[in-house]
Amino acid sequence: MLIEEIMNTDVITLKQDDTVKDALQIMREERIRHIPIVTADGEVVGIISDRDLKTNTPLNGQEKVHYDMPLCDIMTKNPIVGHPMDFVEEVAVLFYEHRIGSLPVVTNNQLVGIITETDLLYKYIELTGAHQPGSQIEVRVPNLPGILYEVSKVFHEHKINVLSVLVYPDKENESNKILVVRIKTMNPLPIIEGLKESGFEVLWPNVPGIDV
Repeated sequence: MLIEEIMNTDVITLKQDDTVKDALQIMREERIRHIPIVTADGEVVGIISDRDLKTNTPLNGQEKVHYDMPLCDIMTKNPIVGHPMDFVEEVAVLFYEHRIGSLPVVTNNQLVGIITETDLLYKYIELTGAHQPGSQIEVRVPNLPGILYEVSKVFHEHKINVLSVLVYPDKENESNKILVVRIKTMNPLPIIEGLKESGFEVLWPNVPGIDV
């Protein structure tokens, strides 16, 4: 999935000479936490967050000094930016590695959108089907070509709709993988038995009375 599919294109921006007061007012009114700072030509030169503003919150009666402070003095300059054709997975890595909360999206040096950590979290929930009623099953499988196909045949035989599949390394044995399968049923017992009969090791759920 590409960033352009989930980014917010209706981006509120400010200029470098706008003030802390301007940013505070907009964030409160629009209920946002990040504002890109752009030039008159739409080029991104910085970004301001609610954390930046809290750091410079008026203290000890010095309200005028703080409120009138230009954003260029406290903004993050030359922020990391993305491109509409970047993959969501790649951008998620940037968020994790650089501990950022938002990413301006730029094409031809022009701001065209923004994506936040909340957007990524919502998309993860949507892609994994966690917001839909269902069950989750964890299966340990050998790390071999075609193994996912073999597992999927069991779900097909039981006419179970698969909502999502995630693959994780097995920390106990590098020659294995852990499949986390979310299925559209509230009763996973038949599929658990089917997986076991097909020779697969079900790690979760560990159902009493069923040797998994």
